[in-house]
Amino acid sequence: MGQQETVATSLADTVREGIGAALAAVDADLARRYPGDPGTRQPVHTVYVPGDAFAADTIRSWGDQALAALDEHAPDAAALAAVLGIPDELARPVYDRVRAKLEREPVEDLRIDFEDGYGIRPDAEEDAHAARAAALVAAAYRDGTAAPYMGIRMKCMEAAVRDRGIRTLDIFLTGLMEAGGLPDGLVLTLPKVTYAEQVTAMVRLLEAFEKARGLERGRIGFEIQVETTQSIMGPDGRATVARMIEAAKGRATSLHYGTYDYSASCGISAAHQSLDHPAADYAKTVMQVAAAGTGVRLSDGSTNILPVGTRDRVHEVWRLHHGLVRRSLARAYYQGWDMHPGHLPTRYAAVYAFYLEGLEQAAARLTAYVSKAGGDVADEPATAKALAGYLLRGLDCGAVDISEVARLTGLTRADLDALAGRTVRSA
Repeated sequence: MGQQETVATSLADTVREGIGAALAAVDADLARRYPGDPGTRQPVHTVYVPGDAFAADTIRSWGDQALAALDEHAPDAAALAAVLGIPDELARPVYDRVRAKLEREPVEDLRIDFEDGYGIRPDAEEDAHAARAAALVAAAYRDGTAAPYMGIRMKCMEAAVRDRGIRTLDIFLTGLMEAGGLPDGLVLTLPKVTYAEQVTAMVRLLEAFEKARGLERGRIGFEIQVETTQSIMGPDGRATVARMIEAAKGRATSLHYGTYDYSASCGISAAHQSLDHPAADYAKTVMQVAAAGTGVRLSDGSTNILPVGTRDRVHEVWRLHHGLVRRSLARAYYQGWDMHPGHLPTRYAAVYAFYLEGLEQAAARLTAYVSKAGGDVADEPATAKALAGYLLRGLDCGAVDISEVARLTGLTRADLDALAGRTVRSA
């Protein structure tokens, strides 16, 4: 007892040791390039507001407008379910949780836009708006009215607007530092990236700011917006987006698909530009494969069709938006853009129904995996990781409650984090 049985082998220990030494560099490279999920909450959407329109009450105003749209066009659970095709058994929980979300946290991620949604302004005007944005964001984090994530979209690194974009970013970040420091939820967006060298320039810019302000190296990350064909495939036929992630040196937090700029760069006519176009699906598949395992998140684009006008028209647009959000979720694009307060009801209705309708099945499969109880599906560790991630996403956005998950699985939040491979507790 206690002694290991001796078995016959043919290879000397030096063979194993030699292989380990030969692959040491590969092991290190895998760990560096593919660290896995960052373990933080991913917002379900990003709301864009032009730099001149952003105000202290913007987030609350969007929530109030979204609630007013529900009151006017879908005043109860049955009405919203009828418009969107939500199953009867989910109608009440979805509706109630959507309303609660709009009252409590209507916007999960807000981007103050100094690019397309803002345009070209006199330098003094943009300076003032950038400084005001910093002051308002700092105040929002101090008084508890901020979205979980907030930041700006600067102008791109192309020659015509490069200096202006750098100055706006400098003013905004400096304003935050002067107001007390960079908030944990800070997000920056670099648009219209076509070459990996533009990402390298952004890294250089942030390194310089960190050094100037005495910040820890690597403190500031940024999103890369994929809006051109060159960002998907370069002139050498290689996937440019993968090179961009590498060029970011660990600072890239996500890849955002830009529906209309990308569609236009493909020559798609305006009437057919949409995030479900085959050209969009190709680009987003390349993004997905390039980002897999790197810890860089994905965000789908937007629809520019707004839910305004008559009730019939609002319902029509709501069905369109709801369907597009559902489609993105099924394709593992868990985030998208919302361009109007009227998009919020259908964003959250689609997201909440997605997590609620799969809750019991995901919980049962995860419970069977953890308990080794078998069942009619033989799940592997990778699938268990995905199941835990699914439940965590539902918890993060408010679609499901931890008490519901605990009742169905017997697992705690810490258990789910561990199964999902999250090393950092979500916000």
